[in-house]
Amino acid sequence: MHKRFLLNSYLQDETLVREGLFDAYRDRPLLRILPDLQVIKIGGHGIIDYGRDVVLPLTEEIGSLSQKNQMLLVTGGGVRVRHILDIGLNLGMPTGVLAELCGKISEQNAIMLATLMSPYRAMRIHTGDLLEIPTFLGMGALPVIHGTPPYGLYEQPSEKTQGGIPVHRTDTGAFLAAEVLGAKSCILVKNVDGLYTRHPKYPDAELIPEITAGELLEMKMDDLVLERKVIELLPESRSLREVRIVNGHKPGMVTRAVAGENVGTIIRAD
Repeated sequence: MHKRFLLNSYLQDETLVREGLFDAYRDRPLLRILPDLQVIKIGGHGIIDYGRDVVLPLTEEIGSLSQKNQMLLVTGGGVRVRHILDIGLNLGMPTGVLAELCGKISEQNAIMLATLMSPYRAMRIHTGDLLEIPTFLGMGALPVIHGTPPYGLYEQPSEKTQGGIPVHRTDTGAFLAAEVLGAKSCILVKNVDGLYTRHPKYPDAELIPEITAGELLEMKMDDLVLERKVIELLPESRSLREVRIVNGHKPGMVTRAVAGENVGTIIRAD
């Protein structure tokens, strides 16, 4: 009788939830697939919804940057996401269904942005093509992807205070893409100069040039210019240790951020 062949593994008898289990792997270097990549998230609500007066100058600036930098463009959803969420919430749609609906809209923006940037060899890619980006960049292409992470119907239920709105939206999708690719940076392009102590419409609102994720969470701010889930995930990241917010309505701000200048707001992991 043949004996059963056993595949020996350090994890073979583990539940994968034991405390301290992964200490043996902690000091091993993590593969960074694209360590020079700049992930640029173009906000739907803050940029694309403003139309040609804001979008066209920004596409020219980013297109010029893409000639000398490895870049991945990620699109948000904007006002149409808010509209479909309003309808879906009113009809009692589950969180996973809302996530599916939101993804369709950020995908439309990715198609439009890639079309606008076709002179710079932009190409719209799907979330499943993320690991093909090194090849696309090697061909001289500028990949454009929609920001909604592909959780879809498996999106986790949100806190009751969020009313069922998916917590993994397009800021989070850009962050997760940058993290898995081991990118150099993740820049969120908005319609404000950065993160403020309160909504910038108030005269006493102050710009926060730099802050850690922990400090920001401790502030328990009622509203934020980026998704709270990004701040919660940042301390756990392995490759990407900061996220930057810049104003895409001001020419040259993305260029300065890509160059590493201290513009906008930097949120650090620690």
